[in-house]
Amino acid sequence: MSEWKTVCRVEEIPQLGARRVQRPLGPQVAVFRTADDRVFALLDRCPHKGGPLSQGIVFGDSVACPLHNWTIRLDSGKAQEPDEGCTSKFTVKIEEGQVLLNQYELDTVGIGLLPIQAGPCTRAC
Repeated sequence: MSEWKTVCRVEEIPQLGARRVQRPLGPQVAVFRTADDRVFALLDRCPHKGGPLSQGIVFGDSVACPLHNWTIRLDSGKAQEPDEGCTSKFTVKIEEGQVLLNQYELDTVGIGLLPIQAGPCTRAC
């Protein structure tokens, strides 16, 4: 039996937007809400250059990466052609307006990946 973690209420995710879920290890998880209130969750990392999908534009069943405009399907995490690659997806359950994510997936999926670090270069070039 799976354990579920409540991460927020559906209305706390902006329509056509996202909310991020922090994890102690690995990259964050992006939880998206479509115009018709469907909710999806993906690793907050574009398969192209690691861009933050949570900052992208949601349209239909997809999100456009804010770095290079790759289109990623929310239901599968797959990049749309001609691009190739995918990001990990997470199982979402909605109960009484609450968004729940599978705890096992939160604890294991993408944990080996280093979080994206932004900012100035820390080493001499």
